[in-house]
Amino acid sequence: MVKPIRVLFIALAFLSLTQAATAEPLTYTNERFGTSATFPADIFTQQQEPPENGDGLTWQSADGASLAIFGSYNALDETPRSRQATAKAAGERELTYSKAGKNWLVLSGFEGNVVFYERYLFGASGTVHGLVLKYPRSHKAKYDPLTGKIATSLKGP
Repeated sequence: MVKPIRVLFIALAFLSLTQAATAEPLTYTNERFGTSATFPADIFTQQQEPPENGDGLTWQSADGASLAIFGSYNALDETPRSRQATAKAAGERELTYSKAGKNWLVLSGFEGNVVFYERYLFGASGTVHGLVLKYPRSHKAKYDPLTGKIATSLKGP
């Protein structure tokens, strides 16, 4: 005899696998800087108006999250460590994680009730490729597992 709780567990597991299999990722590539990243298009469904300078795009979700993917010229000749120091000194946000490598930087923390996650790649051609993900603290369980996959997909020439 199969216990009802076991049947419920199997049904929920099947449903979650079915939903994950139907989610279509979208890879956006910025024509101006070559910045690209992949994200779940079924979550970030509302593409915002592009800026006039063509440096990137932003998408919104129905539950208040946003994802921006962009490139820029490194006009201030920043390094990952110098941008990290600037972010730490600013004190405008609660920075809970900050790590810099030779050509990359990750910043994460809180802006009030919003979680932010930023990843930057410093390209050899004098460009910075960036990704900024923001979502309500109340949705951490949904977005925290997505953050790593989206962030590691960030690429640039």
